Amino acid sequence: MKLATFTHGGTTRIGVVVDDSIVDLAAAAPELPRDMTAFIVAGAPAAERAIGAAKNSTRRIALASVKLEAPIARPPEFLAIGLNYADHVEETKMKRPEFPMFFNKQSSCVTGPYDPIHLPRASSALDYEGELGFVIGRRCRHVPRDRAREVIAGYVIVNDVSVRDWQRRAPTMTLGKSFDTHGPVGPWIVTPDEIGDPHKLDLRTFVNGEQRQHSNTRNLIFDCFAQIETLSTVFTLLPGTIVSTGTPGGVAAGMNPPKWLRAGDVVRIEIEKIGKLENKVIEEPAGTDLI
Repeated sequence: MKLATFTHGGTTRIGVVVDDSIVDLAAAAPELPRDMTAFIVAGAPAAERAIGAAKNSTRRIALASVKLEAPIARPPEFLAIGLNYADHVEETKMKRPEFPMFFNKQSSCVTGPYDPIHLPRASSALDYEGELGFVIGRRCRHVPRDRAREVIAGYVIVNDVSVRDWQRRAPTMTLGKSFDTHGPVGPWIVTPDEIGDPHKLDLRTFVNGEQRQHSNTRNLIFDCFAQIETLSTVFTLLPGTIVSTGTPGGVAAGMNPPKWLRAGDVVRIEIEKIGKLENKVIEEPAGTDLI
């Protein structure tokens, strides 16, 4: 099942994507929550009801007529991992990590799968990172690796947009990873039954049609389940939390000279069985000033 958050007719709600249309759960199953995190918290009964509604509903909206939003606009936690593909480690000229290198992206950076990315006024060192993400499905702690798949609600694509000079200014990397609009997520959440093994997915990133990244999630150094085991050892993972699993080689920073993103560039990230993100880079608008 593909679960989407979308805007249509001036309101935002959730639905199930079926081929080139979307079943509006507010209409097909009005008893269900209309917010994605609340829907995830509702668990298996809500998922089963949504599957039935999607199968039986004849009231579908064309995907082309809706605006797809980030599936979860403000995740309770937005976590990511660095240096998690060997070829990316090599291009950074850093040491292969012996322990997962996690960091936070502020949830305010989350944006939609087709929304613009801002080229910030504070830097021109703007980079892309195509990544597989997963969404935590239930509150959990101390999850062993062999049971980690039980707490995943589904999978998404993430562009871990990075402002490299700001990233290097602090050892936590959070500042350089959290500029507004620098967390495109989507285009929807694909449930585990449709993904199968998440460690066999092809991933590609394009800038203006030029392929920059190509790898497979089988090449993750620390896989999705190992990441859950590590994170949940330290703190409780909450439903709706997004974890971005790392990027392969081919980032702009690894090129000589770096091929930073510029206004007008279009970044497209594709992951097998999920879909694509496509975001245009624009100059940071003057309207972002709040003083």
